[in-house]
Amino acid sequence: MTSTSAAGPRPAGAHDGPATTAARVLVQALAALGVRDAVLAPGSRSAPLAYALADAARPDGQRPAGAPSIRLHVRTDERSAGFLALGLAKAAEAIGERRPVVVVTTSGTAVANLHPAVLEAHHAGLPLVLLTADRPHELRGTGANQTTAQVGIFGAAVRLTADVPAPVGRSGEDRDLRNLLSRAMAAALGARSADPGPVHLDLAFREPLAPASSGWPEPSSDGITRVEARAAEHAAPATSPVDGPFAALAEPFLAGEPALAARRAADAPTVVVAGDGAGPVAREVAEANGWPLLAEPSSGALGSANGVPAHRLLLAHPALGGAVRRAVVLGRPTLTRPVQALLGRDDVEVVVIAPTGRDWPDAMRGASEVLTAVPARMRAGADPDGGPPGWLAAWQAAGKAALAAIDDVLDAPAPPSRSGTRVSGPTLAREVARATHGDDVLVVGSSNPVRDLDLVAAWDGPRMVLANRGLAGIDGLVSTALGVALALPHRRVRALFGDLTFLHDVGGLLRGPFEPPVDLQIVVANDDGGSIFSTLEHGAPEHADAFERVFGTPHGADLSALCAGYGVRHTRVSDVDGLAPALAAPGPGVSVVEVRVDRAGRRALMARLGAAADEAVSRTLA
Repeated sequence: MTSTSAAGPRPAGAHDGPATTAARVLVQALAALGVRDAVLAPGSRSAPLAYALADAARPDGQRPAGAPSIRLHVRTDERSAGFLALGLAKAAEAIGERRPVVVVTTSGTAVANLHPAVLEAHHAGLPLVLLTADRPHELRGTGANQTTAQVGIFGAAVRLTADVPAPVGRSGEDRDLRNLLSRAMAAALGARSADPGPVHLDLAFREPLAPASSGWPEPSSDGITRVEARAAEHAAPATSPVDGPFAALAEPFLAGEPALAARRAADAPTVVVAGDGAGPVAREVAEANGWPLLAEPSSGALGSANGVPAHRLLLAHPALGGAVRRAVVLGRPTLTRPVQALLGRDDVEVVVIAPTGRDWPDAMRGASEVLTAVPARMRAGADPDGGPPGWLAAWQAAGKAALAAIDDVLDAPAPPSRSGTRVSGPTLAREVARATHGDDVLVVGSSNPVRDLDLVAAWDGPRMVLANRGLAGIDGLVSTALGVALALPHRRVRALFGDLTFLHDVGGLLRGPFEPPVDLQIVVANDDGGSIFSTLEHGAPEHADAFERVFGTPHGADLSALCAGYGVRHTRVSDVDGLAPALAAPGPGVSVVEVRVDRAGRRALMARLGAAADEAVSRTLA
């Protein structure tokens, strides 16, 4: 006689092995502790978790009794799986819901393939829960198949790591697993440390690895600990309950430091620098105090009346960047060298507000003060002038003039080219920015796309722009964008990548027929190589003999053929007239818009844009 369930027929009276029971208890605990999404890369040693998650992913009414509800995503490549989880966590963070996302792999190289996503999550402070299956302890170091040293493989990039022995069914084992999950989840969310990030549980399993029955254990809270979070849990800094030393901006705070005291005068020319993840609080601080806001695209602070477009081109002007004497830094600014140069100047007082994490952003090692929250008086606008008379107005006028000059250069007729009409990278970024409306989400790649967007975007309201700026790599971005789109199904999600970024994670397009549907438009700036290097010192004429092979790296790949192989719609655009309609109507599912971009003229174009902006700003401030 057999019993039948949604999981299929099972022999009557069959008993599950300890691995199956432990996996089901783990999945129950994950759901109880707030996990909604899990990403699985297939393998045999991780089979107990795979079966348990498959049960949890069944529709309502079809799940076995005791199985919780968790949305499952399956990817065959662990690298894509890790970055998909990263995108899911990043999107949740962007809407104010810090939410742990689980990643499950088998043993061996599968674990190592998670490392890039783990590093990004570490530096971005995103809560990934890595469940990696392993051989039991007696098989380690014996040459057993797919067995290597997995414990500690991620080093200091995880907030917690645990070597979990293979379950044996002993009394109290379920309670111990739930308690371990509680600690892991608290560490991932930064509940005690205010330092969220990835955690790693290396789970040993002995055979049998497949379930013998469909019977789940009764859900239990035994061993689950609810951990109260510290006040600084959320990414947006809270108002400090006390004024603190920085609140009285006009008063000295260090005895015997007259130079610093002088800089704290109420009319000290001040700017707010909003790096990646700064959040809306950066906009609030700038507006409350009348300070210019220098915001990166992924800062979360865009769309402010105090925002200064093309600000990196203004920092060299003596009356603007040269006059700054105080910079209030929120988030992690990494995008442009002019901003870093500003923060490294001896005559600029740098105040960093870093509510989370052990470290704080200060790449130039010049911060005079690091705070965990925005002081109350700063939020209230204790320094309404923000500098000498006309300080904010001068920045706003200069930014407007620079942006108009940039538009004039971009709209001028392109020089003839033997390769046909091409769209410049900044022009493409501008059109994507114009097509990104209030409820849209834009995922932007590293290298030129995010820098072009930083130069040309001028939104009149907030926009959600997400980027992997933890380490600013080009890897995993297709999967990250897919994770964002899966997490935000009711918003239009678009991605802007370079061709090398797209090719680096083109495998992220691979999705099986059982996976949840997703809508995502990927815009690829195809300049047949790495044009960002042409704008750096490596693109100087004296390095031309080596540039193409070791920096430019042309590939000649046929993106349309790649998309066809993955069953993804592809459109090729060669001019702005064809781009606007493609952006306006992306359609359902995953689609790719390939835009042929000129690489050879990138260095000269950037020089023309800088010169035109400088001339326009000088006229405006004359």
